Amino acid sequence: MIENIENIELEYLTLDDYKELKALMIEAYPNMPDAYWEQRQIESLIDKFPEGQVGIKINNELAGCALAIIVDSGSLDDKHTYLEITGKETFNTHVDDGDLLYGVDIFIKKEYRGLRLGRRLYDYRKELCEKLNLRGIAFGGRIPNYHRYADTLSPKEYIEKVKRKEINDPVLNFQISNDFHPSKILHNYLEGDEASNEFAVLMEWDNIYYEKQTKKATSNKKVVRLGLIQWQMRLYKDLEELMQQAEFFLDTVSGYRSDFALFPEFFNAPLMAENNHLPVSEAIRELAKHTPEIVQKFSELSISYNINIITGSMPEIKDELLYNVGYLCKRDGSVERYEKLHVTPDEAKVWGMQGGHELRTYDTDCGKIGILICYDCEFPELSRLLADEGMDILFVPFLTDTQNGYSRVRHCAQARAIENECYVAIAGTVGNLPKVENMDIQFAQSMVFTPCDFAFPTNGVKAEATANTEMILIADCDIDLLRELNKFGSVRNLKDRRKDIFELKKTGKKRN
Repeated sequence: MIENIENIELEYLTLDDYKELKALMIEAYPNMPDAYWEQRQIESLIDKFPEGQVGIKINNELAGCALAIIVDSGSLDDKHTYLEITGKETFNTHVDDGDLLYGVDIFIKKEYRGLRLGRRLYDYRKELCEKLNLRGIAFGGRIPNYHRYADTLSPKEYIEKVKRKEINDPVLNFQISNDFHPSKILHNYLEGDEASNEFAVLMEWDNIYYEKQTKKATSNKKVVRLGLIQWQMRLYKDLEELMQQAEFFLDTVSGYRSDFALFPEFFNAPLMAENNHLPVSEAIRELAKHTPEIVQKFSELSISYNINIITGSMPEIKDELLYNVGYLCKRDGSVERYEKLHVTPDEAKVWGMQGGHELRTYDTDCGKIGILICYDCEFPELSRLLADEGMDILFVPFLTDTQNGYSRVRHCAQARAIENECYVAIAGTVGNLPKVENMDIQFAQSMVFTPCDFAFPTNGVKAEATANTEMILIADCDIDLLRELNKFGSVRNLKDRRKDIFELKKTGKKRN
């Protein structure tokens, strides 16, 4: 038939199509008596919801059709029948302000089956669902081969065998292949459907772009711009001079309308030079005295420059113990603290630093983010727990002295992006500090990583700075691409986890 096809067009149905539509339905349902819509019913559907009634025409002749209404998902009965959902086929159940597209019917002319026309109709429904900002699509799917197995298999067992390809059900297989998933079994759904023993499967498709309507004035960003600061270690005469340099970078990334600014770990280490005559364990504690003032200044800058600042990390003394911590200074004026959970052997041995205790995500005006300081990103359990909380972007401020240390952070960070289906941004320090003991040299190349799939760079690198050079790195991260990957990716690392054989959870233990 393909060589005789001159054109294929998707069009809204009109009453002029009714004669062809009736003949098409009679052919599609030969075992169901009077299985066609009356003209008044098609007229009612077109009048109530014209965008939901479409046909595919081949050489200007009707070859397929899809009919739909909009319903309120909150009022949808889990055990509804076809007559109930269609208002006894009057379609009075259609509501313009509903949130769910419900499929009334879909069929393809027999001679054109195999040309993926049904997929075109389903794709149209998905696009319409996204356009109208509906929660998703649902319909009662027939299982026309079930009557052959009804004596030995329950509907649930039948569906499982179809999913495992042990039984061929052309309707159910086709719907599953078009990203619809079975959610429940409906008994006595369609009267007269003997082939399905009057069972149906409620098939659903979720619109990942759906935004619940709210009366609040909110800004739900789809594309988030990151500003990474690759910080050059140099000597500063005092805190004021160091913060002038920090503000210069904030002014720059803010000028590019960045939503986040990421500073590296221990970016304020140059201030230790004034105490280099002290033992290093004392010098780091003197540095910690600057932390409250730095956090206060960053909070003020986040508001004045309209940017969320991730302050890298700084030493902080709490209950007489030394921690490696940072602060998320949001542009709404709020401030939240995060801790390095795994301190390196050197931090513990030389400085007497303690590991933190709290692991959590942070809500921002650009979605949920996670922050792990340097060594923490080398422990995959941490970022996986954050991913389970809905993290979209993981920020990793780091400081590494040698190239092999940097490689550990870099490769682990990229792995976190792939396995957790998120963006990962890393920012580090470069240069040297000859007058600060235990902070002599640094190696860094700041980067933004992505998952590896068709919508992302093939090598999983969104952007990268020049190694060992002071600079900023600007990168845009499309959050919608993560939603699409989670549902339709070539692989789905989060969804495909075998939770039947392993699980990961926080212990819930509190610090003493």
